Amino acid sequence: MEPDAEQAAMGYEQARDELADVVRRLEQGGLSLEESLALWERGEALATVCERRLAGARDRVERALASVTPPEDSES
Repeated sequence: MEPDAEQAAMGYEQARDELADVVRRLEQGGLSLEESLALWERGEALATVCERRLAGARDRVERALASVTPPEDSES
């Protein structure tokens, strides 16, 4: 499920914390089928936000590492 505009604007930590809350609520049970499905869908969207944020961070780290030139070998 694709995140809505509110979810897409969330930072990683906020999306992660809300996802953990969704999981906790689902694990507690006692919800109607409709409530459970709505929470599940929200959790899927939040997981997508987290994955995208992590992928973006990974890309930034890889670009930063690629821009660093290794030091000259002084034993030549």
